[in-house]
Amino acid sequence: MSLESLLDDFSLFDDWEDRYRYIIELGGNLAPLSEAEHSDTHKVPGCVSQVWLVSELHGDKLVFRGDSDAHIVRGLVAIVLDLFSNKTAADILDVDAKGAFEQLGLSEHLTPQRSNGFQAMVQRIRKDAAAALVD
Repeated sequence: MSLESLLDDFSLFDDWEDRYRYIIELGGNLAPLSEAEHSDTHKVPGCVSQVWLVSELHGDKLVFRGDSDAHIVRGLVAIVLDLFSNKTAADILDVDAKGAFEQLGLSEHLTPQRSNGFQAMVQRIRKDAAAALVD
């Protein structure tokens, strides 16, 4: 799903209560991680809730999978994955995550802790993309 698709979907809802439910629904659609992937190796530091991100190189594209122990954060993981997964490392580094976060209205409607967690996920993905460029 692209940012444009997310924006279109968000525009269908009149209030943030409905958007929160939609974000939770997005999280419910994530493929589960294995027990081994719920490890410290994949854990994202800086998130109040527990968040795990797995990155894999498929050809020249990075594919990300993730999970969280909190419903709304799991939905935020799904949004982050939609913005970054299945792109080349160079394309990932070009994504304006802060702009996307603001366009979706998340910066105004999430707690500071969840906003910080979103940024921590983005930093982790950008770090993995930068590492893929070096390899």
